Amino acid sequence: MSKFLHRPDKLLYSCLGAAIVSALLMVQASAGASTDKPRNAGVVELETEGASNISVRIAEEIADIVDDGATRRVLPVVGRGAVQNFSDLAQLRGIDLAILQTDVIDYLRQQRPGTSVTYITKLYNEEFHLLARPDIQSVADLAGQTVNIDRPGSGTAITAARVFDLLKIAATLSNDTEQVALERLKKGEIAAIAFVAGKPAPLFNGIDNSQGLHLLSIPLNTKITSAYLPAQLTAADYPGLVRESQPIDTIAVGAVLAVANLQPLSDRYRNVANFVETFFTGFQSLLAPGHHPKWRDVNLAADVPGWKRFPAADQWLKRNAVVAKSSEPDNLKQVFERFIEERLLVAGGKMSQDQKDDLFNQFRHWQSTQR
Repeated sequence: MSKFLHRPDKLLYSCLGAAIVSALLMVQASAGASTDKPRNAGVVELETEGASNISVRIAEEIADIVDDGATRRVLPVVGRGAVQNFSDLAQLRGIDLAILQTDVIDYLRQQRPGTSVTYITKLYNEEFHLLARPDIQSVADLAGQTVNIDRPGSGTAITAARVFDLLKIAATLSNDTEQVALERLKKGEIAAIAFVAGKPAPLFNGIDNSQGLHLLSIPLNTKITSAYLPAQLTAADYPGLVRESQPIDTIAVGAVLAVANLQPLSDRYRNVANFVETFFTGFQSLLAPGHHPKWRDVNLAADVPGWKRFPAADQWLKRNAVVAKSSEPDNLKQVFERFIEERLLVAGGKMSQDQKDDLFNQFRHWQSTQR
């Protein structure tokens, strides 16, 4: 009998002991949590277009100068395409920044009136590549042919569809990934692949015209140049695909570092403001050898018409006007002259240095009236 009387007491003591230990552990954990920093303190998540796009490397190089191992960290995230990246930026709790093409935003504004975007800075321009099989000699030959334009909703898909529409070319568009499409092109199963990326694009590494594959020129008519920037692909960009004296005319679209709609007093806002301060201050180091050559095209102070600049970025630029001005390619005139020379090369004309200087001064005057 006594055996059964003592068992409840032992059980009670055991339960009390367990409860006390559990309470002590909870208090200890609570005390520790109060002194630890939040796990996402100082973290900024930056979404890129895709693994084969240069935006991945750009994001990694930004992280290299911003991360300090303690208070700041940039976490690059590979996205599922330009349209999805924009949705992620607008809706996902963790995505603070995204690298977006400007024509993608134009497309989204048409689809979703009222769409607005805040940006930190314009980054670089990405060139439109159109790689074709041997029997395709011009863009016009693609009418009725299959052209791969990457996955639906990607930056390439949006740009390519728009370009073909502007050129009035009714091609059949397919949506394989770049690597799959490249293999299909080599087998002759499709006529061409379109790809938007900053040159030189890693996708074309090791490709030469020994197999008959070649890059097509994009006709630079009024409709095309009103929507996109003229650009060229040269032998320096693709030694195996482009002849030294025969650059390929194409177009380029701008890439912008966009930011989510953040509450000014929130932790995420402070994280991004801190990111801006460090990124802008350390920008000059990205111009050093070893970094992607596209950084040399970046002008931190360049405006993006129709977009609103993130307040912390705008304030930094106003405080550091001299530094921002120096971040413009100090070879802007050289870039302008190269542009003129490329256009003249296509047209077969010449221009004296005095004429170039005069035209450049007119250009700078026009540029000052656009702000």
